[in-house]
Amino acid sequence: MAQVALAVLAALAIVLAVVLGILGTEALGPASYQVSGTVMEQGPLRSVPAAGATVVLMVNGGTPVRTFTGPDGSFSFSRVGAGGISMNVSLPGYAPVTIDTFASPVYGTAVTGLSILLVPGNASNATTESLTPFPDLETFVASVGSGAVLLGIVAILGGWAAVVTGRSNRPAVGVVGGAAGVFAPVALFFLSLSGVFPSLLLATAALAAVGAFAATTRSLEILQVGPESPAP
Repeated sequence: MAQVALAVLAALAIVLAVVLGILGTEALGPASYQVSGTVMEQGPLRSVPAAGATVVLMVNGGTPVRTFTGPDGSFSFSRVGAGGISMNVSLPGYAPVTIDTFASPVYGTAVTGLSILLVPGNASNATTESLTPFPDLETFVASVGSGAVLLGIVAILGGWAAVVTGRSNRPAVGVVGGAAGVFAPVALFFLSLSGVFPSLLLATAALAAVGAFAATTRSLEILQVGPESPAP
């Protein structure tokens, strides 16, 4: 059963690695977005539209583009490229606010209908609100690529363990292969991919379950017969 579990682990890891590779490629495709929202200024009794506030937008840390809010506090940018989008909102007498968000063909956070509140203050008490863990498109693609490579390594370890344990009774190898599957979701979590692709989180949970079964089965065998026993 452990050998079957290791083979399933390897196959599942290969599928997930391919899926991540496809997503990384699609993220680099051409795309443009509209970024819009409303800026309000905090008053003594209630918030009112912040007319004439300056909104400076940058994509992937590139050339800044500037606009001003209308009488109703609204602003809009068109034909904004994919990647990390940073907007700095300022108005004399109020603390500046920076909003970091992200947009791409495969993953995005809020870019329209943004609501920004300015409070009395100055540059010394500026605030930043980040809606994404990725500051630019390059970082996002690098994380996706790293996830694909890690899953590829898991697939290699799982397949190797399945073959070795099938030819000879070496439970320690099975423990290594199973453990690789168990730690795969942890690695994807630190790459910030689990929150970006919820379906990936479920799939890696299944990967971890299969790996835990293989590792536990082989660990129990080690306790019974030692790290390596002769082939039957």
